[in-house]
Amino acid sequence: MTLQAMGTGTATASPAPTAVALPSLTGMRWVAAFVVFVYHVRNFGYFDGESARIVDWAFGAGATGVSFFFILSGFVLAWSARPGDSARAFWQRRIARIYPVHLVTAAAALVLAFTLVPGLRPSGPAETAANLLLVSSWNSPWWQALNPVSWSLTCEAFFYAAFPALYTGLRRTNARGLTALAMACTAVVILLPLTNVYLALGWTLHSFPLARFPEFILGAAIGRLVQIGAWRGPGSEAAMGLTLIGYFLAQQLPGGSSYAAFTVIGLACLIPAAALNDLHGARSLWRRRRLVRLGELSFAFYMIHILVMRSAEELLGRRPELGTGPALALATAVFAVSLGLSWGLYRWVEQPGRRRLLRGAHATSPSSRKGR
Repeated sequence: MTLQAMGTGTATASPAPTAVALPSLTGMRWVAAFVVFVYHVRNFGYFDGESARIVDWAFGAGATGVSFFFILSGFVLAWSARPGDSARAFWQRRIARIYPVHLVTAAAALVLAFTLVPGLRPSGPAETAANLLLVSSWNSPWWQALNPVSWSLTCEAFFYAAFPALYTGLRRTNARGLTALAMACTAVVILLPLTNVYLALGWTLHSFPLARFPEFILGAAIGRLVQIGAWRGPGSEAAMGLTLIGYFLAQQLPGGSSYAAFTVIGLACLIPAAALNDLHGARSLWRRRRLVRLGELSFAFYMIHILVMRSAEELLGRRPELGTGPALALATAVFAVSLGLSWGLYRWVEQPGRRRLLRGAHATSPSSRKGR
């Protein structure tokens, strides 16, 4: 099966030049990762009193950063899909993209689990194997196995497995159908968690891959609309306003993925708006050089920061609830250590690991063997 399984798609617009880089989306990745970081600072109880209330107001909906990553993932994969690409080649690139950092941070989590942070210790070999194979979140008691944030990689692994078939369907769909699909996915993202809360169904939605799949499909449908030049949505300023309104409303409803219900419309408009700014050469807040550079580190930062925070928790005690100055100092120290480690992971694990895996995949591909 190839990602271009349907060469005579019904969309009438010509595809956009998908080789063009979209640096604004890389910059946005950093902002999302930072929001998740401060959300965890809030959860770990660094601040007390009025400072805690301010942090809770500003970052209590920080879990929406993961929803951003899921929508962005679908968007980028659809936008950058290579005509004639095979499913196998696509999966090899995705494994090379995420697995080196996942493997190293899982190993670090295991070391910490049997030394400084016993709370990370898995229940047994099966839980460890499930995490390493990126299937742990399918079993809700294991959703935070080893490195707690790796549950989102389990979701991404499922998305990647489904993407070749999904994109084949997207290529067969015209602009009207893609718009209807995006609207349907948005409705599911909104209604599913709200129904779960109001009817007290007790479903596990936040970390369950199938429950988060509509966010990814939404991103892919929008990415395809941009790819064929058929996206019609608000500009970046209006989209940012919608996102912020949803973000601050999100805390009005309890429950994990309810955050996505409030922000999905804004994010579904903001991501393509930023991409189109890059394509048209328009000004973009997210395209600043340092922000883009930090965006390149965002995956490694996301994967390592919670391990740093858990280690600090064991050294300093749980929920220290410090005054504003000491709490800021602690948060800054944890941030600096996490950022430094993420730079090391990016330079010495993520980049070389990806190159090595892709080089090995190329060396064993049928075409390369024929050329020997």
